[in-house]
Parts: sequence; C-alpha cells; structure tokens
Amino acid sequence: MMVTDREYALALDEKDPLKSFKSLFMITDPQMCYLDGNSLGRLPLATVTAVNDFMVSEWGPEVVTGWGHWVDEAQPTGDLLGRATLGAAAGQVLVCDTTSVNFYQLALAAIHARPGRKTIITDAANFPTDRYILDGIAKQFGLKLIIIDNESAGSAENERITPEILEKYLSDDVALVTLEVIQYRSGARNDIKSLTDLVRTYGAFLLWDASHAVGAIEMDFDKNGVDIAVGCTYKYGNSGPGAPAWLYVNKRVQAELQVPIQGWFSQGDQFGMGPVFERADGIRGFQIASPSLIGLRCVKTAFSMIEEAGIGAIAQKAATGTAMMIDLYDAWLADLGFTLLTSRDAAERGGHISLGHPDAARICVALRQFANVIPDYRTPNSIRLAIAPLPTSYIEIWDGFQRMRDLVASRQYEKIQETDSRVT
Repeated sequence: MMVTDREYALALDEKDPLKSFKSLFMITDPQMCYLDGNSLGRLPLATVTAVNDFMVSEWGPEVVTGWGHWVDEAQPTGDLLGRATLGAAAGQVLVCDTTSVNFYQLALAAIHARPGRKTIITDAANFPTDRYILDGIAKQFGLKLIIIDNESAGSAENERITPEILEKYLSDDVALVTLEVIQYRSGARNDIKSLTDLVRTYGAFLLWDASHAVGAIEMDFDKNGVDIAVGCTYKYGNSGPGAPAWLYVNKRVQAELQVPIQGWFSQGDQFGMGPVFERADGIRGFQIASPSLIGLRCVKTAFSMIEEAGIGAIAQKAATGTAMMIDLYDAWLADLGFTLLTSRDAAERGGHISLGHPDAARICVALRQFANVIPDYRTPNSIRLAIAPLPTSYIEIWDGFQRMRDLVASRQYEKIQETDSRVT
C-alpha cells in the first residue's frame, strides 16, 4: 500500500494508540480538515464541564472564601504541565500570565544575574514578540542585541540553529541567548541539550521559548540541563485562546534570579501586606499576581489528557504524521510549485511542517473558502500544516493534502484576489 492510497491513512488510524482521544474534542464539522493545531488547539469536551463546574459549584457559592483553596493553584497546575510535557520535576513550573510577560520577566532576570555583560543574542527567524521584547530591553539598558541571520539563503538549514552556527557569536560578554525549541515558521527543531551546554560554557543563560513544541514533542528539561524556559498552552496544549502561559525555572538557579516585576504573590509573607518586598522561596517567587482560575481549569483539563496519553506516544504520532505530510508533498505537491521548508529528519522537526509557494497567501485563503481545509500562512511565502496528535487523525491529513493538490492543480485558488483579514 502506498501513501497516496487513502487506505494507507485509514490503516494508520486503525493502529493509532491515541485514536480514542479524537472523540473527546468538540468537532462540529467532521468534513473539515483542521491542520492548524499548532496555532490554536481544539476544544476538549471536558473543558466545558470543568469551566461550568467551577462557576456554579465554586465561584458561585463560595465567592471570596474560595481563595482559601484557589490561591496557590498556579503551582500544582504547573507541576502537572511540567511532568506531562516538559520532563520537569515538581516545584519548577508556574502556569501564569502570558508568554510575553513571562519571557520579559525571565530574560531580564537572567541579564541582571550577569552584571557587567552587555550582549544578548537571538535569531532573525525567532518569533516576533521575543525579538521585539529583546529590542526594548537592549534600548532600555544600553545592551548590544545580536541577531543571527538564519533566514538568508545558505545561512542555516530550514532556519535551524546549530552549535556551530551559535558559537561564532558567543563570548564572555554574553549574558543571555534565547531561541525557540521549534522555529515557529519553518518547524525546525533546535537541539536543547547541545545548545544549552554550549551557552553554559560561556557563563550565559539560554532562555528557551517552547511555545511551538509543548504538547507535541519530548523535551526532557531536567535531564537536558535547561535553566529557564517559557511557553504557551493554547497550541498543542488545547487549553483555549488566550489561556495562561507557563514559565520554567530549574531549582538550581531559582535563588540566583530575581524577576523585575515584584508582585504581591511572590512576597514571602503575602498577606502580611508589609512595606518591604521579601521574595518567597521556590517557584512562587516568580509569580506576579492572582492566577486566572478559569484559565487554569482549562489548562488542567487539557494537560491531564496529555498526561494520560503520554508525551512519548504523542511525539511518535507527530513524527509519523509529519512524515506522511512530507511523503504526500513529494507525491502530489513538489511538481505544483511547492517547496519543502522543513527537515526530512524527524529529530529536526516538531508537529508541523512548512511548505513554500509564491502564492501561499492566496492558497491558504482558498483552502479555507473552497476546500474546508484550515492551515495558516506566515510571511513571506509559508503554509504551515500541523498534526495535533490527540484530535487530528491521519485521514484528516490525507484528505487535506488531496484537497490542496486539487485546488492548486486546478488553479481554483486564483479566484482569491485579496483578503481583508489581519489574522493569517
């Protein structure tokens, strides 16, 4: 049986140890091929119950007395997320705030922990928020921001940062390096351990952004020696639009780092309301303020599903699904003007692949309007296509790629002239 036979995908679904999880998500249109779980995950049915139960059984009857058991909920939810997806022991993860806020907090804490060093490093293909925040920090504190070119032809394979590329920029003036675990556009996976070890030899911190990796691949933060990391929960984590993000601080460096926003939740004697800030020990010292309880319940529900499924099985399905996408690209799309922008090596990619096409923007809009396929577009010419291992079936991928082939081969996408949506 060949990958171009529909029965190939059906056979994979039949053998899939995670196949039962799809029925646990709200899917209102079974004919839709939803290949954008790397951007926003589907809604778990249990989340609807969990949020409703919180409102009618806790917030409603308990009102302010509920804070007696809500107050520290960011920590056990962080422990759940850490053990389910990060390979992190308890007491190192908080679910709180947004990825951007957490990134700013840990980036500046790391920089201030290396006084006298004036250089920070990131890459040109890094997610815009991370680059913009670093630019602001550099301007505010008079630092030198080095941006590695991994976008120009020949500069890096699929935007992937290797130790050989990074080391050319390192020196004893570097305070902070920050990279994505999975490059948001190309889907390239950077090697956590080798890069973390390299940066540490220069006495600097490496801050990982795992937003496009968490819930799709194994990362083993503790085993790989990670110091600090951030990420979101609404992509492969399926926790909902705008759900709280998370931060990871390894226990060995918690006492060394002081985040710049000294919120009252990180005060040692929080309800003493004293005049002087004295930071709480442990991971609570990195929390700013009141947790979003409804958001935390969404995270708890979704990451409990991930823990039940097992991140090893999830990562294996992501590897198999992206391999099938690449095989279908070879068979159907390579001769239609597409280029593959993601590695063929499963160890060098995550849960999504990226395809280039001169008319990528119009193709993405046409797929939604004419083919009932949901991908997303990233400038300048990328179409991102993902397998979210719990709610996505292999047949969903197969059907989506067949529809994309037919749409482009027939040139139906040329009916799209422009789109007025600012969300791509």
